[in-house]
Amino acid sequence: MKYIKFLLVGVIFGIVLSKAEIVSWYRIYEMFKFQSFHMYGVIGSAVVLGIITKLIIKKVKLQSIEGDEIITNPKDMSIPRYLIGGTLFGLGWAMTGACPGPMFIVIGQGVWAMGIVILSATFGTFVYGLIRHKLPH
Repeated sequence: MKYIKFLLVGVIFGIVLSKAEIVSWYRIYEMFKFQSFHMYGVIGSAVVLGIITKLIIKKVKLQSIEGDEIITNPKDMSIPRYLIGGTLFGLGWAMTGACPGPMFIVIGQGVWAMGIVILSATFGTFVYGLIRHKLPH
């Protein structure tokens, strides 16, 4: 019962993404063919909002709900790592018509075939966990 607030936020977020056509395979198709600014505008807005939010968190020294200091560690900006990972992510996104978060929203819309994508993503995550120690990080 204590997690009901997270469920409600998730449902509301899913409705907003659906109404904004963010989970529409057609909008994703348009994006990958460079035919529409819709998805680039949404993604760009999210990036700018994330940057502003992170700056505010650092400047004001906000704390988590538990009262802990929010710390962000510097990332390894290895270009090949991000090129390979981004390419794989983009290919999966283009082939399935959904990125990981909205896959569950599409299931909620009644597109049960997305269950195959979710199972495949889960299996891929499991395989990554098995071979992670052998990969260059």
